[in-house]
Amino acid sequence: MATAGSLLSEDQFLCSICLDVFNDPVSIPCGHNFCKNCITKHWNISVQCQCPLCNKRFDIRPELHVNTFISEMAAQFRQSGLEETNSCSEQQQAKPEVLCDVCTETKLKALKSCLVCLTSYCETHLELHHRAPGLKRHKLIDPVTNLEGRMCKKHERPLELFCKTDQICVCRFCNESTHMRHLIVPLKDEYEGKKAKLGKTEAKIQQMIQERQLKIWELQHSVEFSKEEADRELADSVQVFANMIQSVEESLAKLIEMIEEKHKTTEKQAEGLIKELEEEISKLMKRSAELEYLSCTEDHLQFLQSCPSLNSAPPCKDWSEVRVHSSNEGTVRRAVAQLEETLSQEIKRLLEAELKTVQQYAVNVTFNQETAHPKLILSDHGKQVSHGDVKQNLPDNRERFSSCCGVLGKQSFTSGRFYYEVQVKEKTDWTLGVARESINRKGEIKVCPRNGYWTVWLRKGDVYHANTSPPVRLLPKLKPQKVGVFVDYEEGLVSFYDVDAAALIYSFTGCKFKEKLYPYFSPCSNDGGRNSAPLIISPVNNTYLTNV
Repeated sequence: MATAGSLLSEDQFLCSICLDVFNDPVSIPCGHNFCKNCITKHWNISVQCQCPLCNKRFDIRPELHVNTFISEMAAQFRQSGLEETNSCSEQQQAKPEVLCDVCTETKLKALKSCLVCLTSYCETHLELHHRAPGLKRHKLIDPVTNLEGRMCKKHERPLELFCKTDQICVCRFCNESTHMRHLIVPLKDEYEGKKAKLGKTEAKIQQMIQERQLKIWELQHSVEFSKEEADRELADSVQVFANMIQSVEESLAKLIEMIEEKHKTTEKQAEGLIKELEEEISKLMKRSAELEYLSCTEDHLQFLQSCPSLNSAPPCKDWSEVRVHSSNEGTVRRAVAQLEETLSQEIKRLLEAELKTVQQYAVNVTFNQETAHPKLILSDHGKQVSHGDVKQNLPDNRERFSSCCGVLGKQSFTSGRFYYEVQVKEKTDWTLGVARESINRKGEIKVCPRNGYWTVWLRKGDVYHANTSPPVRLLPKLKPQKVGVFVDYEEGLVSFYDVDAAALIYSFTGCKFKEKLYPYFSPCSNDGGRNSAPLIISPVNNTYLTNV
């Protein structure tokens, strides 16, 4: 792996305040980096809290956290500086020593090499080249081992020139013969030119390495973030299902207890009635025995004297309408309804949490005037659009919608996640969603995924559809006043939310995105003033974000 020293220049590891290599580097919201101690002291002295480089002001002093990635890179840079110093020393030590070709016994170290004599000389034997007039004109260079490789094989002269036409090194005789009409320059000029070009190429390669190293870091950071997010979602899911299981168990326990209580009440009621019936049976049996005894007597006087008192039945209750009601009709239904209410509340809580999560990916979206249908009126700040009935005199460029009353956002997205919110209050018709860059913008358009549109719409004030093929009728509990649109490019997901109700309206899943996506808006026709309210791109409520 390349070191920090090979990826970046020294300036990129210097704090702009202390002009030294970063020590505990921190990143502030504008993106610039400083030593933690340096920026803290600067802000303690400065009247206003702002960036020393771009002068961006901060209303509240940002909380500083050490940027571990830059800190590690700076540490590697320090280490690489030491390694490069050591490496240079080692290279100098490892450079092969050139010996004098004239020395006969103990060969001394050569001081210069002569390109004319093709010989290397020590200080003593080089003296003649400094004194003899004929030898003074010889070309001397720092000592090298391969002198023959520096000579023209054809003319046996030094290779002092470079033929740019043939891209080879030549001697002066070559310049006057076979390379006469070619573009010839001194070796030094070509060396400096190519070295500069090589430096640019090397810088470009180092930049590409740096970009890829940073991309590796981004991907690793994304994996870590994804792991944290997965762990959090897993924990939330386990908790949610645990709550649901607990709710079901509690509801079942309450239902069992209620049925058992009803049964016990019925049982007690029946026992009371049975006891009362048994008492009446006892009385009736006693009367029956008396009547039977009387019917057997032959004493006329006793019979007539006892007959009036036994002639009538003892007072008894009318049991014909008495019933014991043991039915549990409606008990289970009410228990299930209560459970449904509990689960609905849990689902609502989940949707609120989901909405808070996607709102973290809020982006600043504005309308692109170049794409707007000529009848659409856009605000100066590019956040409101309405239908104006009158067609404006605008150039019919390739990007502009000619028939469909639509407009795209300026911002495009080719990866990641993004979210924005649109106020649809007081409108009877609207269409919202995203569209790919290559959509047809001329003539009649069917806004469906097959044509590059992922949208939902409202028509006639209360008819909602997800524009699939065929369309899906939507039945939101409440009429949305503000719609949130969330896109996960890699996941192929487009979701629409009722922001105020924290409810999911619809989700397109399994989408295949292969090109730029743009936010898509249509306020639809004015409809005689009934649909005159504008579509408004709204700022995302910060209270959602702070509670995530």
